[in-house]
Amino acid sequence: MFAMAALSGATMAMATQAEQPVLRWDAQSYGNHRYTARVEKAADAVHVILPWRRRDAHPEQVAVIVTGPDGKVIANVLRGSIDRASGELVFQAAQAGVYAIYYQSYLSNGRSNYPTVTYPAPKDSADSAWVRKVGKDAQAWKRLPQASVLGYEAVDDFDAYTAMERTATPVELQALLASNAAATLLLFPETRANPIRMLDTIPERWAQRGAGGEFSDEALRGEYLSFQVGLWAPQAMVANVQVSFADLQGPADAIIPARALTCFNLGGIDYAGQPFSTRVNVAQGRVQPLWMGLDIPTDAKPGVYRGELTISADGVPAQRVPLAITVGAAAAVAHGDDQPFKLSRLRWMNSTLAQDDTLVKPFTAVSVKGSTLGILGRDVKLDASGLPAQIDSHFDQRMTGFAKQPQAMLAAPMRLLVQDAAGVHALSAAHRPAVQQDGPGRVHWQINGNAGPLQGEVQASLEADGTLSYAIALTADKPITLSDIRLEIPLRGEVAQYQLGLGRQGDRAPVDFSWIWNVENNQDGAWIGTTNAGLEFHLRDEHYQRPLNTNFYHQKPLLMPTSWDNGGQGGVRLKRDGARYMVTAFSGGRTMAAGQTLRYDIVMRVTPFKTIKPAEHFAARYFHKYSDLDEIKRDGADVVNIHHATPINPWINYPFLEADKMRAYIDAAHQRGMKVKIYDTIREVSDRAPELPMLESLGHEVISAGKGGGFSWLQEHLNGDYIAAWHVPENRDAAIINAGQSRWHNYYIEGLDWLARNVGIDGLYLDDVAYDRTTMKRVRKVLQRHREQPLIDLHSASQYNPRDGHINSALLYMELFPYIDRLWFGEEFDYEKTSPSYWLTEMSGIPYGLMGEMLQHDGNPWRGMLFGMTSRLGWSAGSDPRPLWKLWDSFGIEQADMIGWWVHDAPVQTGRDDVLATSYVRKGKTMIALASWAPQQTTVSLKIDWKALGLQPGKLKLTAPAVENFQPAATFRPGDAIPLEPGKGWLLILE
Repeated sequence: MFAMAALSGATMAMATQAEQPVLRWDAQSYGNHRYTARVEKAADAVHVILPWRRRDAHPEQVAVIVTGPDGKVIANVLRGSIDRASGELVFQAAQAGVYAIYYQSYLSNGRSNYPTVTYPAPKDSADSAWVRKVGKDAQAWKRLPQASVLGYEAVDDFDAYTAMERTATPVELQALLASNAAATLLLFPETRANPIRMLDTIPERWAQRGAGGEFSDEALRGEYLSFQVGLWAPQAMVANVQVSFADLQGPADAIIPARALTCFNLGGIDYAGQPFSTRVNVAQGRVQPLWMGLDIPTDAKPGVYRGELTISADGVPAQRVPLAITVGAAAAVAHGDDQPFKLSRLRWMNSTLAQDDTLVKPFTAVSVKGSTLGILGRDVKLDASGLPAQIDSHFDQRMTGFAKQPQAMLAAPMRLLVQDAAGVHALSAAHRPAVQQDGPGRVHWQINGNAGPLQGEVQASLEADGTLSYAIALTADKPITLSDIRLEIPLRGEVAQYQLGLGRQGDRAPVDFSWIWNVENNQDGAWIGTTNAGLEFHLRDEHYQRPLNTNFYHQKPLLMPTSWDNGGQGGVRLKRDGARYMVTAFSGGRTMAAGQTLRYDIVMRVTPFKTIKPAEHFAARYFHKYSDLDEIKRDGADVVNIHHATPINPWINYPFLEADKMRAYIDAAHQRGMKVKIYDTIREVSDRAPELPMLESLGHEVISAGKGGGFSWLQEHLNGDYIAAWHVPENRDAAIINAGQSRWHNYYIEGLDWLARNVGIDGLYLDDVAYDRTTMKRVRKVLQRHREQPLIDLHSASQYNPRDGHINSALLYMELFPYIDRLWFGEEFDYEKTSPSYWLTEMSGIPYGLMGEMLQHDGNPWRGMLFGMTSRLGWSAGSDPRPLWKLWDSFGIEQADMIGWWVHDAPVQTGRDDVLATSYVRKGKTMIALASWAPQQTTVSLKIDWKALGLQPGKLKLTAPAVENFQPAATFRPGDAIPLEPGKGWLLILE
C-alpha cells in the first residue's frame, strides 16, 4: 500500500494515480521514500529534477538509489544540485518505463529492539567512461531527454511525509517575508487534522497561503475541539509569548465563554494536581506550535460561533486570530474521546482525576491520638522535632496477620543534629507538633524550632500507606561555620536484620558500612529491616525529579542534593552498636551566610505496607502471553497478561487504536471466568500516538531530551531532540522516552479510566514504569472504581548495573509497592548464586507485603517454593508451572497457612542456614518446601514442632509426590536424613 502526495506545478498536476506503479519495496533495502519518474524512450542519459521539498536538513549528504523498470539498481547516476527544495539527477535509462528514485535509504545495526539507523553518504558508482560521455555541465544536462516526474510515494501510509512536512522553497520564503517585511512574528492557524511537525522551517502550504487569517473548523455539541496556531520567528528570537481569549458569540446571543479556551503550551495542571505556567520563547528561525483547546458546552446552540484569540510577546505587537467555529446539531460522544485521531483527549493533559486524599484498599484512615499517628499495621509517635520518636509495627512475622505485641523499631528518637564549635545541637521545638487532617489518607504537621545557631522549620506529612515526607529548612541568622549537619536514625538491632541500597544488594545488614554521594549511581537511600518491620529512607534535594531508569539513567541522572551532598562531603554510615543499629546521614562541614537557608528533605516509608495473601496469590494463575482463551483455560490459568506488539495491543504504551478487538477479547475472557490485564506504562510512548506532534511542541515537559537517532520513523518525522527507546521490528513500532514527571501522567490516568469503562480491562501489567507514587495512587484509585479487585503486577529487569546506576529494583519501585499486587523480578536477576537474604529482600516482595514470580531462565523452582514463587506460564517454552499447580491443587494450597523460613518459631526447621524450609500448613497435613544453598550434595533432618502442626508424629508419613521436571516420587520417615542436590530441593507432604 502506497501513500502518495500531490505535487505542485503543471507537470505534476498531469500525473494520475493510474500512472503510479504498484510495486511494493523493502524499506530495509531502499528506505521509506521515493519518487517515480517516467522515461518515454531508452536513452544513454536522462535528466530529472525532483521537487521533493525535504525536511531533513542536509539532503546533499544522503545517498540516492535509482532502480529501473525491472527493479534493478542503476549504477550510472550523477548528482547535480541537491538541496532541501529539489534534487537534480542524471541517470542511464536502458529501457523505457517507470524508474524509482529512493532518496532516504538507511542501514540498521545494533539490537533489533534498539536499532542504530544511519543514512549512508553518497557514493560514486558511475562508470568513468559514461561520466566522460555525459559530462557534468548543468546547462548541457538540460538538453538531455527529460524524465517526467510522476509523484512521491512512501513504503506505507504511516511513513509517508504529510503536507506539513513538505518544506517551503527559498523563493517562497523570500516572497512571504517580503509581504510581511515589518513582522517579527508570523502566525499560521491550523486545524488538528494537520499537526505541525517541522520546527526548523515552515511548510509549503503556509508559504503559499500566507500568514495570518481566520481559523475555522467544525465540531459537535459537547466536543473538545483541539487546534493550533503556528508561530514563526524568521528575523529574531521572540520572548515570553502570551495568549488571551475572548468570548465566542453564537446564534441568538449564545456565548461560549473565553474560559472554555486554553493554551496547553503556556501551562496547566501538573501531574501532582498543581497549577503551573510555562514561559514560551521562539528562537530565531524556529517554529513554535501553540496547541489550543475549546470545550464546547453540551447545550451549545447549533450554528457559527465567532470570537478571537490574541497572541503577544515582549516587544512584539499583539496579533489577533479570528475564530469561526461551526457547532453542529448532533452531540459528541464522550467529548470525542472515543476517536483518538480527533485529539479531543488533549484535555486529559490537565486532568485531576483521582487526585485526592481518599483511601484505597486495604489501607485505613490515618488516626491521630495526640502525637501518635496510626495507619494500617503501624504507629508513628512524633517527637518535639516533628521527627519520629518511635515507630511500632503490628505485623506478625508470617506477614499474613498482626501480632499480639507490636515491634518497636527505634532504639531512640530520630534526631537532626547541627554541630559547631559550641557542640552538638538537636533540632527541637517547645511543643510537640499539632497534626492536621487533610483527608482520610493523609495528615500533615509543621513545627518551628531551632538547632543551636540555626532556625529550623519542619513541614511533614504521613500518608495511609506509610510514607513520611519531610521538608526541613535550616536558616542561619548570622554567618556561621559548621562541622556537620546530620540525621540519626537509631534502629533496634533485632529490626535491622537485612539491608539493601546505598550500592549494596539485598543481604544481611552490614556491621559497619560507609557510602558517599556519586552522580554515576542512582542512589540516595536504603531499606533496612526485617520481614515484619522495616524502614526505607531517601535523602532528597528540594528540586528533586525522578531520574530516568531502565537503560537511560545517565541521560537524566539523580540531582545531587545541595544540602546532603555538600560538594562530595556528605554520605551515610551504617553501624551496628550493641543493641542498636545506627544510621547516620551526614553532610560535613560548611559555612553559612546570614539569612542563608538549606533544605534537608527526607522521604521515609515504614514497611511492610500490608499483609501478604497467599491464598489469593496461589489462586490467581497467570498466563503471560496473547493466545487462544480456551487453550489458556485448559492449561489452568485464569489471568492473562497482554503485552504490546500483539493483535489487540499492537503499539507500546498506546492501547487505544485497536479498542474494539481488545474489548472483544476481554469480553470473551470474562465469559469464561477469566481476567485480562494489559501492558501499559508511561516509560516511553509509541510513535503511533496521534498526540506526538503536540507533545513535541511542549519542549521537554513530556519528551525527554536526547540525541535522537533510533528507528527510521523517529529520525524522519521528529525533530531530533529525544531519546530513542523500544522498537518492535515485526510491526515497525518505535518509541521515545518520556520525562519522569509530566502532564502525560494525567493523560495516562484518564486513559486507564477510559479503558476500564469502555474496554473492560481488569488491571495492568507494568514493565519498569517511570512514574512515582503520586501517579501510582491515582492508577489504583481509578481501577478500583471500576473493578472490585483490580490486579496490578510489576515486572523489572535488574537495575543493579552501571547502565542503570546500580539501583536495586526493589528500592527503585518500593514507593509503588503499596498499590500493586504482585512482582515479577525479572531479567538479569540471579536465582542461583545469590543468598536467601537476597531472594527475600530483592525478589520475593514479602517484607513489603507482596508475593511474586520468577523470570530469568524460569528461575529456580525449588528455592522459589520457599517464597511461594514459580515461573510464569506462556512466557517461554521452558516456563511451565503446571506440574506444580497440579500439586498445589491436590494438596489444597489455597487453604493452607504459609509459614516461611524467616519466621523464628516456624514449625518445620532444618537447623542450617544453607538449607531452608517453608511450611504450608493445613488441618491434618502440611506441605514442606525444602531448598538448598549448600555448595555440595548434602542431607538434612527436619526439626518438627508437632504441636504447632496439630499432628501426631507416630501416625505420619512423609512423601514426595512425583512432579515433572521437579522431583521423583519418594518416601521418607520424619526423622530421616533427606538428600539434597546443590541448588535443588523437595516438596514433601506430611500427613
